[in-house]
Amino acid sequence: MQADHILDLGGLRCPMPLLKTKQRLAQIKPGERLLVTTTDSGSKRDIPSYLRLSEHVLEDMTENADTGQFLFLIVKGARTNVC
Repeated sequence: MQADHILDLGGLRCPMPLLKTKQRLAQIKPGERLLVTTTDSGSKRDIPSYLRLSEHVLEDMTENADTGQFLFLIVKGARTNVC
């Protein structure tokens, strides 16, 4: 997974992985990729659900059963105003 930024949220429990992901996305530029790693199983549901409602794109999601890690590759979107 090719990323411009990496956010390691291993060990944090719900709702912190989603909140930290939102905060980091607010800090990067549109089009940049953010790789989020977490060990919270709720993230498997929460992060994709949030991204579906946002301008951001979930490019890839991987679950590593051996390590208990979830990896999310997110492309920051740009909000456009349509009149």
